Amino acid sequence: MDSREKMHNGKIYCSNDEDLLKEQTQCLEILYDFNQTRPSETEKRKEVLLKLFAEVGANVHIEPPLHANWGQFTHVGDDVYVNFNLTLVDDTDIYIGNNVLIGPNVTIDAGTHPIHPELRRKAAQYNLPIVIEDNVWIGAGAIILPGVRIGENTVIGAGSVVTKDIPANVIAVGSPCKVMREINEQDLNYYHKNMKIDAEDL
Repeated sequence: MDSREKMHNGKIYCSNDEDLLKEQTQCLEILYDFNQTRPSETEKRKEVLLKLFAEVGANVHIEPPLHANWGQFTHVGDDVYVNFNLTLVDDTDIYIGNNVLIGPNVTIDAGTHPIHPELRRKAAQYNLPIVIEDNVWIGAGAIILPGVRIGENTVIGAGSVVTKDIPANVIAVGSPCKVMREINEQDLNYYHKNMKIDAEDL
């Protein structure tokens, strides 16, 4: 099994492999083009994202700057909004579903390193895919760690560090991120504490 295969199989490998670095540089050149676009160049941004990512759905809006290790291993669904400064450590697959909202300064990190320094000196790395299901909202400054799955409709609170799977239909917060409560009918009637939603507002 070569380094490219190990990247996507959870196996340990040396991330300073010359062929990998050359391929990664080509991806980063495309990412550079995206980050140099002007706010008015929405069509150009769409074109560049189609070159950068493995999959891009309809109505995807990502605010620059965007940071990624590769780009080509990230899969994005329909109707996704990403605020500025998203970091994708996408050394293996990251799946972002439909209708996902991602706040500013979020890190989605599928790549990591072994603990022992002797291994890290050899540029040892391994990767575990991340799945963010449909209708998830990830708050500002959250960090999603390798191997995590976040269930549909769930809200991840700002500043959370998500170290393990989070189920569907919950609000989860903290470091490490833990389920606070389920999303319920009251959330249809109140948008913030005791602030009630008026039917004419929507």
